[in-house]
Amino acid sequence: METLDLSVIDWSRAQFAVTALSHWVFVPLTLGLGFIMAIMETCYYRTGKAEWKKMAQFWMRLFAINFALGVAGGLILEFQFGTNWSNYSWLVGDIFGAPLAIEGIMAFFLESTFFVIMFFGWNKVGKGFHLTATWMVWFGTTLSALWILVANAWMQYPAGTSFNVDTVRSEMTDFWAVIFSPMAISKFFHTVTSSWIIGSAFVIGISSWYLLKKRNVEFAHKYSLNFWFGRYCSGNVYW
Repeated sequence: METLDLSVIDWSRAQFAVTALSHWVFVPLTLGLGFIMAIMETCYYRTGKAEWKKMAQFWMRLFAINFALGVAGGLILEFQFGTNWSNYSWLVGDIFGAPLAIEGIMAFFLESTFFVIMFFGWNKVGKGFHLTATWMVWFGTTLSALWILVANAWMQYPAGTSFNVDTVRSEMTDFWAVIFSPMAISKFFHTVTSSWIIGSAFVIGISSWYLLKKRNVEFAHKYSLNFWFGRYCSGNVYW
């Protein structure tokens, strides 16, 4: 009789934990920073001032680095669902796999498509279309978080599900109950609003670091901090 090798489970857990933790370092900042740079470009679109464009492009570069690292970790996690936890994926794949598939087809392709326009299209498309692309990148990242959190919430609160004794698998009975479960709604709004705070802290933190090092003082003091403490999208730049 074969015995269960617990070391395989332990290593699978450890590998998945490392991937998930490293991936989650980048996800909240992507959500928060994407919203901030979209607002900054909106201010540039409304006022026409180069200061706002400079700010949007600066944070957009940091967003791109963070976005690339987050995507790399996310793709690995997707594969680990089918490798490390293949039995689990087979058991609940009808429910757990649906939000993940929608996230990949709808949200990830949406943000990836408009990311190219946003990052490389400053001098190739009009201001209005570029602004739309930036907002669509933010919308795509937020939509991606929604479907991932729906899948995560289902594991904590398995709504809209029944167990089929014939196939020995869990099956979805109510798609809308899975999406709008109390756990999914609370997780989504908590995560998104918390990410906005993280993005704000990131912007202020880097600006403060520039001030302490006396580097790019004009940018850090006059432009970046003005976004948070000056008049929102005004025609004037304070300080």
